[in-house]
Amino acid sequence: MRARRLSIAVALPTVALLSALCAAPALAAPPTTPVPTPVDPNQPPFTNPNPIPQPGPVVGDAGAGLGLIRVLPGSVQTDAPGLTDEQEKQLPKQSAGELGVGLAIAQANSHAVYAHDRAIAESSPFGFALGGRAPRVPGALAQTAVPDNAKPTVGGLTPPANPLITLGLLEGSVHARWDDKLGPCVEPIADARTSLASLSAITMIPSLPKVADLTSTAPGRTDLIEAAKQLAAPLSQLGGLLSTSGSLVRLPETMSAQSTVRLVDVPGQSGKAVSSVSTVQLASVQLLAGTPQEIRIDVVSKPTLAALSTGDPKTSKVTYTAPVLRVSQGGKTLGTLDAANPRLDVPVGIPLPGLGDLPKLPIIGGLLGNGAALPANLRKLDIGVLRLQVGQLNEKRDGSSVGAVARLMDLQLLPTDALALPGLPAALAQVAFGEQVARAAAPAGGVVCKAITPTSPQAVAPPQPQGSPPGPELAYTNAAYQTVPLFWVGTVLLLVGVIMVSALPDRRRA
Repeated sequence: MRARRLSIAVALPTVALLSALCAAPALAAPPTTPVPTPVDPNQPPFTNPNPIPQPGPVVGDAGAGLGLIRVLPGSVQTDAPGLTDEQEKQLPKQSAGELGVGLAIAQANSHAVYAHDRAIAESSPFGFALGGRAPRVPGALAQTAVPDNAKPTVGGLTPPANPLITLGLLEGSVHARWDDKLGPCVEPIADARTSLASLSAITMIPSLPKVADLTSTAPGRTDLIEAAKQLAAPLSQLGGLLSTSGSLVRLPETMSAQSTVRLVDVPGQSGKAVSSVSTVQLASVQLLAGTPQEIRIDVVSKPTLAALSTGDPKTSKVTYTAPVLRVSQGGKTLGTLDAANPRLDVPVGIPLPGLGDLPKLPIIGGLLGNGAALPANLRKLDIGVLRLQVGQLNEKRDGSSVGAVARLMDLQLLPTDALALPGLPAALAQVAFGEQVARAAAPAGGVVCKAITPTSPQAVAPPQPQGSPPGPELAYTNAAYQTVPLFWVGTVLLLVGVIMVSALPDRRRA
């Protein structure tokens, strides 16, 4: 009975947590429906349900996420099917858990197997991955085409509180279009928008000890043990800073993400180009908000990532407008983050005993726990670094197909050599703001907008009148191979039954 109570006590919070997090698809854009293959090798091949030819290839992907939280980054070995254990060890390790917030995804694919996959738009409050696996979960706003959607779908959602993150009001808008005759020649093909009122994340550091006495955790490290004992709380709460502020990261103002795929005109070319644009708009980010050591990051210019495919490798390109961020603490500017200065480190330390009565809180940057400047003769032990980084752009090109991934800002809490604790991951905590993805592909010469008419070999035959023999398209199904043999077998059995009944004597007459 006790074991049963324990299992229920563990299961109920787990279900509640997953219910809170599983409100939308994962961060990554959903893949196009794969071509199904028969399980039985003797089964007839798959029949394309949409034989009408489509222009293309017309492919566009745009995705944006307001925030991506990584729990225990670099702590889980990547599991790749088809690779040996030695080959898997060469792959980079993944996070134990990833949580995406405020996602906007827009997709277009003229060669999708099913018509409703031609255009997809999704607005999601959440997306998550555990151990590198990202399940698809319901709860997001979504539109698909074909059929065409004349108006977008708009809705809002206020997610419940959960231990990892606290969100304000979420609103989304999705619009997916694809014309039966003009195909992708609509405006827009796919558009998704997500806005979020506020966000607070990382209320504790799970990879750090939850006890104040580190004697058994870090034997032999007298300086670290004595310094940790005088803190107001364990290191998992950053020595009391997270207890005071409530969270490491806070976004107090409304933020939004938008992803759009459309066709655009190109000078000197008759065909249209495929354009995928991802935009993230944030006003400011606060670290340790509400404390005297608060660090404020103001977004001076918003980032925009665009992939343009004209069908010509020479004119297809990726355009990225890098953000400009101003970092300040206590009214003093610590630095500016831009393309020329992409990184800024803020030290996190613990004051060592011997200087009198000091606040029982860690040191962030150049301020004590009460907001005062550091004394000249202060001795401290640097246990970590708050690393701010912007302008990460990874571009990939294959002919006229172009794509890229970018981030507005990446915040990492990195351990130093002074924090010599066993089993620590490469980063204690990691939050990415404004993660963006864009990809585009167009046929040679661009997309020609004209009415799509089915050709005779691929045209869908009109339905046969009731009672008429099956048409040629029945040969693509199992019924074509089984209907005629079954008919003749049934006929033969019926005749055998009639003969047997006629041959048997009638006993009642005798």
